[in-house]
Amino acid sequence: MLGYFKDVKLGTTGCNFAHTLSLPVALLLIGLIGVAPRSVPCALIWLSHIEFDRMLGFGLKYPTAFRDTHFQRV
Repeated sequence: MLGYFKDVKLGTTGCNFAHTLSLPVALLLIGLIGVAPRSVPCALIWLSHIEFDRMLGFGLKYPTAFRDTHFQRV
């Protein structure tokens, strides 16, 4: 979200990057394989944060404005 202070496009890119499921799932798999078992709780918290946002209607952002998401206009 700090990217929105500089530019809408930078904020959108950063927010969408942090709210994509692939990164926390990869972190979870790394933890479950045994490479870094302490990463499992972080990955689960990250995944629940993303899904809670989506449950509330805050989806991935469009570069037009902060309020424009792929679900609705918030």
